[in-house]
Amino acid sequence: MIRALIGAIAIFLVATFPATWLLMLFLGNVGLELGYWGTFPLGILVSALIGGVTSPTFVVR
Repeated sequence: MIRALIGAIAIFLVATFPATWLLMLFLGNVGLELGYWGTFPLGILVSALIGGVTSPTFVVR
C-alpha cells in the first residue's frame, strides 16, 4: 500500500511538471520569481484544466 502511494505521488509530480515549469518561466518573466513549490498548486490546476479541455467529448443520444 505504501509502495503504491509513493508511486502515485511520483507519477503525479512527473505529470504536473511541464505545466508547473512553464508557469515558473512565465511568472519569472513577470517578476514574481517563484520556485517550484510556490508554483506547484497553480500547476496542478493548469494540468487539470488542460486535461479536461483536451479530452474527447461524448454526446449521448
